[in-house]
Amino acid sequence: MKQFESSHEVDASQAPPVVRVDGFDTVPALFWDRVTRYGSRVALREKDFGIWNEYTWANYGDHARRAGLGLLALGLNRGDVCSVAAEVCKEWLFADLGIVCAGGITNGVYPTDAANQVEYLVNDSGTRFYFAEDEEQLDKILAVRDQTPTLEKIIIFDMEGLRNFHDDMCISFEALLALGDAWGEDHPDAWKSAIEGADPEDLLTLTYTSGTTGPPKGAMISQRNMLFMVITLQRIYGIYPDDEQIAFLPLAHIAGRMFYTFAVIESCSVVNIVEDVETVFEDQQEVSPTIHFAVPRVWEKQYSTISIKLKEGTALGRFAYRVATSLGERVAAYRKQNSRPPLFLGIAFFLAELLVLRNIRRLLGIDDCRWLSTAAAPIAPELIDWYWSLGKPMYEVYGQTECTGLITANLPGANRIGSVGKAAPDAEVKLSDEGEILLKSPGVIQGYWNKPEKTSETFRQGWLYTGDVGRIDEDGFIYVIDRLKDIIITAGGKNITPSEIENQLKFSPYISDAVVVGDKRPYLTCLVMIDQENVTKYAQDMDVPFTNYTSLCHTDAVKTLIWNEIEQVNTRFARVETIKKCRLIDQLLDPEDEELTPTMKLKRKVVNEKYASLINEMY
Repeated sequence: MKQFESSHEVDASQAPPVVRVDGFDTVPALFWDRVTRYGSRVALREKDFGIWNEYTWANYGDHARRAGLGLLALGLNRGDVCSVAAEVCKEWLFADLGIVCAGGITNGVYPTDAANQVEYLVNDSGTRFYFAEDEEQLDKILAVRDQTPTLEKIIIFDMEGLRNFHDDMCISFEALLALGDAWGEDHPDAWKSAIEGADPEDLLTLTYTSGTTGPPKGAMISQRNMLFMVITLQRIYGIYPDDEQIAFLPLAHIAGRMFYTFAVIESCSVVNIVEDVETVFEDQQEVSPTIHFAVPRVWEKQYSTISIKLKEGTALGRFAYRVATSLGERVAAYRKQNSRPPLFLGIAFFLAELLVLRNIRRLLGIDDCRWLSTAAAPIAPELIDWYWSLGKPMYEVYGQTECTGLITANLPGANRIGSVGKAAPDAEVKLSDEGEILLKSPGVIQGYWNKPEKTSETFRQGWLYTGDVGRIDEDGFIYVIDRLKDIIITAGGKNITPSEIENQLKFSPYISDAVVVGDKRPYLTCLVMIDQENVTKYAQDMDVPFTNYTSLCHTDAVKTLIWNEIEQVNTRFARVETIKKCRLIDQLLDPEDEELTPTMKLKRKVVNEKYASLINEMY
């Protein structure tokens, strides 16, 4: 495949660094270049009622221009914050580029956020204009608008069920576009002037951290930060105009914005927006993307799906799978070093692919992928190895919102599973005296919105203090051990890294997440969140009676099932690191619950506090 011929310039010797793509140093200028140069080429597709609708760069640009002009008509000033609360959808993208090109700052709001969280985000960011996806999101902002003094206008994407709704503060997205049309006629140079008025140091977006250790903090990501990040993605893995990816991660998350919006603009590739979060699997099978980034929970779920299907399959099928993946592991050992396997092994693997592995990859929707990538949370190395054994390279990368995405990466020929790779080009990584990972690059942000004390704690002398403990081996590969604040020191003085144990537990198809407990305690215990779908099926297959999720968790059969999974993990660790007791979280959690982050990770601090009595039972 021919590499995308785009010129990049990063001069980190200057302060601030000069970052350009095709000669452009701002996102609005680069975006409008793509619109004018590639107008008839497809930029995005969105599935609606089972149909994939296509939108060209010209469509993309037209909707963004009209939305941006509509905001200018409403009084948007350069530097004003506009919040967007919606699942990933084309309107999110149109509004985002309209805001950015008109000179505003986009702030993503997770659609799972509760009304009180929306109130906090609107007030902390000083939001003037708020985009709500539908009636559900509208209800949240209306419930708190009397406590949000900066809020002036609410724009609604989907008016279904709201046809007879009238409120002076609210207008539909279509009405905003119509406002933009009228404003554009009266101010023919406004759009061009807005784009030309952008500066590399202008804030592009606020991305709020998950708030696992306190109120969410707004990471201030500049135009320069994001351009550097899309250049880094291009340098590391390559994203080409004929590449396709599937969009399902929330756009309030840095990964979603980086991959689905700005990397698409840089590479002129195509993004396919799923119909619903519940149809991701089916939509991915239909699209068969060529590149695919996902968080570990997605990869774990795919592995669980295959594990369960194998248990339901025939003995011959399970034997064929074991033989095929064993061959895949042997071939992967060569491919990880960027070398070719011996001829006889290559032929055997070709047959294994033809008869077994290709069917698995097609079922997962990854058969056409050039590369798979994972980040945002720890992942079991064995899970990465499994994807390699299927014949698809998976690379773990590392970064944070505070450095606009990734800053280290495993690469073809420079890959060490268990590590997060080496520092990306024009990036530096080192360890503090305490072993904390420190980062420096043109992607490191200016700081946190309206939080100078938190900014000074996290950003010092040009270095980002990540809060992660790590090590760097003699070849420069970086290993993330755990969060500094999460290291467990048992009553016996033993240091334990809980994430390593938790990753192994989550490798089970029956465990969705786990929190290991044991700080200042005589032994380790854990709280487990079961995988509802797989455990329910197990209970049904075993004729275990239950009425709901809570009763399912309290059945002896399920408790035994989970304990057996824990015992298998215990065999991989030293005695002091083994789990002695466990309890199941018997409430079905979703991202709207305080225990979970929007990316479905259990918040350790919240879990320890909320389930303190359950934990104390185990001691």
